[in-house]
Amino acid sequence: MKTDSQTQARIFTGILKTANFINGQWEEEGTGTLTVLDKYSQDVIANLPMASADQMEKAIAGSVKAFEQLRTWSAGQRSEHLQRVHDLLDTHREAFAELIVREAGKPISYAKNEVSRCLTTISLAASEAVRFGGEVVPIDYGAGEGKTAFTKRFPIGPVACITPFNFPGNLVLHKVAPALAVGCPVVVKPALQAPLTALALAGLFERAGYPAGSVNVLVCDNEIAENLVTDPRMKMLSFTGSDKVGWYLKSKAGKKKVVLELGGNASVIVDESADLPSTAKAVARGSYLYAGQVCISTQRIFVHEKVYDGFIGMLLPEIKSLWTGDPAEPDVAVGPIIDKGHLERIKLWVDEARGRGAEVLVGGNVVDEKHNLFEPTLITNATDDMKVSCDEVFGPVATIEKVKDFSTAVQRANASRYGLQAGVFTNDLTNVKHAHEHLEVGGIMINNVPGFRIDSMPYGGVKDSGLGREGLRYAMEEMTEGRLMVY
Repeated sequence: MKTDSQTQARIFTGILKTANFINGQWEEEGTGTLTVLDKYSQDVIANLPMASADQMEKAIAGSVKAFEQLRTWSAGQRSEHLQRVHDLLDTHREAFAELIVREAGKPISYAKNEVSRCLTTISLAASEAVRFGGEVVPIDYGAGEGKTAFTKRFPIGPVACITPFNFPGNLVLHKVAPALAVGCPVVVKPALQAPLTALALAGLFERAGYPAGSVNVLVCDNEIAENLVTDPRMKMLSFTGSDKVGWYLKSKAGKKKVVLELGGNASVIVDESADLPSTAKAVARGSYLYAGQVCISTQRIFVHEKVYDGFIGMLLPEIKSLWTGDPAEPDVAVGPIIDKGHLERIKLWVDEARGRGAEVLVGGNVVDEKHNLFEPTLITNATDDMKVSCDEVFGPVATIEKVKDFSTAVQRANASRYGLQAGVFTNDLTNVKHAHEHLEVGGIMINNVPGFRIDSMPYGGVKDSGLGREGLRYAMEEMTEGRLMVY
């Protein structure tokens, strides 16, 4: 593997230091080296030091010290500093987008969208910082007659943030921005597949003038990261990643608060009243954009039997029209799988379904092993116990099944250990109401795919899909505690 030094220099200049950011210092030493690859070309784009246990201790201790200062900041100070970060990121938005393309394999249009969302996330945090507060509690009756009560919310302390590869900027900021908006320092452990954007963001927080220890970003192995989870000085764990790892870490977290944003195998329901052409276009993109490597990517599609054949006839051409290839190309929607291991796993799951009687309607094969490309794949006649149905594929694979009525579709969608978000395509108000009452998910998108998310909305799942909610104000509530005063 080679390093494209000219491209690396162009991307890195002004936004990134290849070191861990610990208690206000860039530390280039570690216990080993992590090589970060361009996910399409497989070129080496950076070598990073792996943080040691001593460095993790330094970061945790630094965050505890920083809390004593951050907790005294006014809402105005917190908002002003976040706005500085926003302005710095805006200046470097093109470089950040290109960095996301290279380290995460995200199509360039989608990477630019992520940077725009990063800016929105920070802006929302800055504005929420000056209006976030407690509530008046009505107690002027009975034993409380003549008394006034209200709550004020206080930051809980240092927050441990563990983030995945697929949104290496915005999912970091969905933890860091609300924490700083309420006065909580953070220690961030980014995914080893794509840690560079988090480190680049750390540089922006440094330049914005935050006290040492307010933001720490450490590239480390799971054993070192587990210290973040078990250390009682960290007052909250905010984790986004797989359900298996998330629930394991919760069991290790002790008495600290825990928010888990985990996986899913999101469903779409298409009833007989839906606008089929627009639905087919939306479902194709919602299933395969970024090679399906999104926890709310459409994975299971249930279509009313009256419109099933017509919908299939519209969906297949939409899938075939999606371009697969180099994510730096503007027309590419389906880029590389994050690594060889996941590419091989996806192929095994599709082959398993095919071997057990499922029918592959389109795709089903590795396009380009060198570049980790897998075809957008649609499968039918998949049973609920096949991995492509019951587990999270996290790849460009979806299943489609015929159902006799809307109620059956909801039952099929609920037949999952996951419950993050769902999409319902309908023009029938009765079905809209039924979906809201009966779908066991954290969010229902009407006439849209489950991958729809606005950064201010409450976001999270039920069942194995998680615990708690993100979205700026909702995360700020998780990171604070109300203290009641009565007089």
